[in-house]
Amino acid sequence: MKHFLVGMAAAIVLACFFVFLMMAADIPPLTDGSDHGDPPFLTESGWKPLLNGKDLSGWELADPSKKGKWLVTSGVYWGGINNPTSLVGVPNSPGDRIVNTDVEPAGNASNIYTTEKFGDSEVYVEFMVAAHSNSGFFMHGLYETQIWDSWGFTPRLATDQCGAMYHYQGGPIDGEDGGITPKARADRPPGQWQSYHYWFQAPRFDASGKKIANAKFLRILHNGVLIHENVERRGPTVATLKIPEAAMNPMGLQGDHGAVAFRNIYIRPLRPFAGSPAQDLQPTTQQPGQGGGRGGRAGGPGGGRGGQPPAAPPKQ
Repeated sequence: MKHFLVGMAAAIVLACFFVFLMMAADIPPLTDGSDHGDPPFLTESGWKPLLNGKDLSGWELADPSKKGKWLVTSGVYWGGINNPTSLVGVPNSPGDRIVNTDVEPAGNASNIYTTEKFGDSEVYVEFMVAAHSNSGFFMHGLYETQIWDSWGFTPRLATDQCGAMYHYQGGPIDGEDGGITPKARADRPPGQWQSYHYWFQAPRFDASGKKIANAKFLRILHNGVLIHENVERRGPTVATLKIPEAAMNPMGLQGDHGAVAFRNIYIRPLRPFAGSPAQDLQPTTQQPGQGGGRGGRAGGPGGGRGGQPPAAPPKQ
């Protein structure tokens, strides 16, 4: 009887252990449109990397005549306070990130786009800019979200800030300019990695090819903060690929407006939200229109990087 009870106890403990393992491995689907700590490709399945860690296979140049060049590298070095406009990659060391400053003129490489085309998508991308730099992520190659060094001050134009949606190509469409500022400012200083997390619905077309529904950004998170929700795009934005809107199109990165680096670009088919998307927590951050100032202590009332920003380099 004693041996029987010991055996039963051991069986119960073992069963509880296996239940624990199953529960630990079964993370609930994170389909509420909000941030959940680590990047989503680390915690959920179905993600596909768009950078292979070796070369730029799977990407093409939009303008091969550009003299600048992208570098695939294992590390990116920012020049710091003494040289804030510098952003370079470790040479002769291929890795999981890319930077557009491999040769002079630094920061003037071609825009690049994926050879593969995508439809409704969830996309995660990380980026770093040097001081005074400007880039962008082109969803479907056509709809740009601005990547700017706009941290700590109010830009001259409201759409010249990180997280803004750019203006429509050719001017207003149906009376709308297309430029949209973020709901909240979540940008970080130059030299720091930042992220965009997109939930995107491609435009719809009928059997004749006529567009019957606009492209739509269901949600965009900038560094985990909700900056856009249910934003339709009536047409392409300025300086994107010269391709028509379609149900499936490539993804693109801007490389000809200043020093920028990218890493951890992942994509997967769009999944429906489980019920209503999570409420916007509106954490303490720069609100739209608030400059915050570059002076003062980082993270303090000024939110600045210390002192006045360095002078912008002369235009070429």
